[in-house]
Amino acid sequence: MFSLFSFLIILVVKKRSSLETKIIQSQRFVEDIKDTVAPQPTIIVADGLPDSHLIKTAFIPQAPFKDWSDPWQDACEEAALLTVDYYYKNQTPTPQDIKTSVLSMIDFEQKQGWSHDVNVSQMATIAAKYLNLTPKIINDPSLKDIKTFIASNTPVIVPASGKTLYKENKNFRSGGPYYHNLVILGYNDQKQQFTVHDVGTQYGAYFHYSYSLLMSAIHDFPASNLKEDIDSGSKTVLVLVK
Repeated sequence: MFSLFSFLIILVVKKRSSLETKIIQSQRFVEDIKDTVAPQPTIIVADGLPDSHLIKTAFIPQAPFKDWSDPWQDACEEAALLTVDYYYKNQTPTPQDIKTSVLSMIDFEQKQGWSHDVNVSQMATIAAKYLNLTPKIINDPSLKDIKTFIASNTPVIVPASGKTLYKENKNFRSGGPYYHNLVILGYNDQKQQFTVHDVGTQYGAYFHYSYSLLMSAIHDFPASNLKEDIDSGSKTVLVLVK
């Protein structure tokens, strides 16, 4: 009797030990899964900003129906402004909505006596009087200035030399436009890249430009009113606040 009882005790202990081992292995398996799928933690770097950030919003192409005749070939300013406007409205417009909005904005500009190419100051007026947003013009912005706005979920509208942008964006036609506008939505310090909605191509949603190239490309429409003089345009960006 004693021998049989001892055998049963040993059997129970072994089964319990085996069960505990399986439980521990299961827990480790779950932890391994968590480590695999968990997002990378945000790191606060020396300048006090997170090392990356991304604003998500609808993509507003300047040619919503892929028609690049007038006025769509020059509608980047309107599309950039509408990108921010729809972001604050938390709306995803249809191509027809975009077309209607762009044409309505162009009509507003024509009533002001402006040409089809509007500069940052005029875009600020459109934002205030037409979109009811509060504009803020930033002269000679630094990389930290732009990252600070993005980290606070404020998109940044950038006027730029399309010829410079073409070095990293071959989706443009004819080597890129002289004068162009896009919207910065994110940045990544590890990759040294901005994430933008480049309204000038159908492939422009969440497109990436290097910090160095995009910062060098920033130029407002030139004072000479000649697109070809874009590289003489001031270093200026536009921020809109709801």
